[in-house]
Amino acid sequence: MTEVVRIYLPWLMSGVTIYMTLLAGNKARWAWAIGLGNQALWLVWIVVTANWGLLPMNLALWVVYGRNHLKWMKAA
Repeated sequence: MTEVVRIYLPWLMSGVTIYMTLLAGNKARWAWAIGLGNQALWLVWIVVTANWGLLPMNLALWVVYGRNHLKWMKAA
């Protein structure tokens, strides 16, 4: 299972990141919630592959996407 996560999860995360970015560019208010879900996938991948250097990016994006989601939901 670890090998499957290591090999295939980056493809899924890349697709979700591209989709979320398109949604954000179109001002879809749920874009950031999708981004938060994607950060959960990133966290799984970081732990499974022990790529601890990506953890600061993951934590920062949790905060940024969460902040953006709350602001966009409040504005709507």
